[in-house]
Amino acid sequence: MTPGEMAEVREDLEAFTAELFEAFTRADQRRWGQAYVRGLLLDGKRKSVEPMAARLGEDGNRQALAHFVTTSPWDPAHVRARLSWRMQDAIDPTALIIDDTGFLKDGDASACVSRQYTGTAGKVTNCQVGVSLHLARDHASAPVNWRLFLPAVWDPESAKADPDKVARRDRCGIPAGLGHVEKWQLALDMIDETRCWGVHVPLAIADAGYGDAAAFRLGLQQRGLHYVVGISTTPTAHPAEARPFTPAYSGTGRPPVAKYPDKARSVKDLVIAAGPKAARPVSWREGSRPGKTKSGFKRMYSRFVALRIRPAGREIREATEGVELAECWLLAEWPAKEAEPVQFWLSNLPADTPLTTLVRMAKLRWRVEHDYREMKQALGLAHFEGRTFTGWHHHVTLVSLAHAFCTLRRLATAPKDAGPA
Repeated sequence: MTPGEMAEVREDLEAFTAELFEAFTRADQRRWGQAYVRGLLLDGKRKSVEPMAARLGEDGNRQALAHFVTTSPWDPAHVRARLSWRMQDAIDPTALIIDDTGFLKDGDASACVSRQYTGTAGKVTNCQVGVSLHLARDHASAPVNWRLFLPAVWDPESAKADPDKVARRDRCGIPAGLGHVEKWQLALDMIDETRCWGVHVPLAIADAGYGDAAAFRLGLQQRGLHYVVGISTTPTAHPAEARPFTPAYSGTGRPPVAKYPDKARSVKDLVIAAGPKAARPVSWREGSRPGKTKSGFKRMYSRFVALRIRPAGREIREATEGVELAECWLLAEWPAKEAEPVQFWLSNLPADTPLTTLVRMAKLRWRVEHDYREMKQALGLAHFEGRTFTGWHHHVTLVSLAHAFCTLRRLATAPKDAGPA
């Protein structure tokens, strides 16, 4: 925003931040919290403390802003809870979306920084990785919870522990009992916390980084959640019509146990066996390119195969009561010009779920990419220069507030037939 645009919305912004910072007991925390969010919203190439302070005029106290975001003793969970309440009312979400994003770093002094893979760079590089939970539906989304991923090299109890990184834990303010936890488990922890705040959304969406973990899918199911999650080509399954059988007992040795007659096949093989004739055309949303629709935007379109299958694997067998594996949906995108399917999802939505619903939910993950792009390009998500664990969590929470304020303004002014927000 330009200074002029900020002047027009400042009263609304102050009311919004007053609501979100209600848990703050000190007036100075409320003042500098509002100033920090305002600094994130103002136009500027960098959104770290020093350049923001230079743009904030009378509130441009660099030391006060740095103290507020880095060391001030406020709990980001209290702010996130209020944020989730506000955005649940505004968005009426149909899904929780889990994803992660990288924060590229030149040095190695920041909390949890390590050489690790991030989709942000598309490779293994020196970075932090943040896992986020978003409330979403077709027209809007908002990140409301975060975790900073702690690689095994930062965990003193891990066989992969790096002594130099472990020695920096105290300087980075990493809690003493915090160890390495897989990203999918962080996602489940965030879902649990969000539900404790009273936010209950019955569907979870994630990409293959989470969907390939059978423990993640089982965790969602144990929480009574439906899911639509991406998977790679390697998970195995049986066709839905497959049934286990028990071989005849010979009379000696242990009695045989029930098992499926054929070996489980990869999900890719199951879709290819169904063939391209099983694919059906689906249009799931309007894109950002101009088109001839009523709203003026071109609709997204492709072909999809949906099969009922029984996912296999040791973890699933061990978690299954009885011998018959549970059914679920296997969804695959198979464009007409492609020789084989290009993307896969698993879903435990009911067996009578229409194909259009499966596709629309699978493709809803674009909302997170939209959120990350806006937060990184316009709101300084990756510009935090502090090195502490708490400071990182404070910063991403404040960026989420700035993002939510922008989303609320768009929702208030957008016509009903507008294109994607």
